[in-house]
Amino acid sequence: MKLLVITLLEQHRKEVLALFEEAGINAFSTSEIEGHKFTTGADDFFPAESETKKSLLFFSFTKEEKITPFFKLATEFNHAAVTHNPLRVVVLPIERALY
Repeated sequence: MKLLVITLLEQHRKEVLALFEEAGINAFSTSEIEGHKFTTGADDFFPAESETKKSLLFFSFTKEEKITPFFKLATEFNHAAVTHNPLRVVVLPIERALY
């Protein structure tokens, strides 16, 4: 069992749902989040400002054999997408689970 975690801009929700379906991951959760990035002004005299983006967090406790197909699909999406905000995908091992 692995924990698959994806962060994305809200505008890519439908595409990521399709990736989950194509990879055979049928159970997952989502949460609305705000992504922040500090940017500087025109010159360094002014303090940094935070740029906020409406984002989503998807996560799924899933079988290891579904991770590789999802990563392949997500990689293809990132290469094809015209965005400065690609999907961020991580996998964490689950050492113990109680459910």
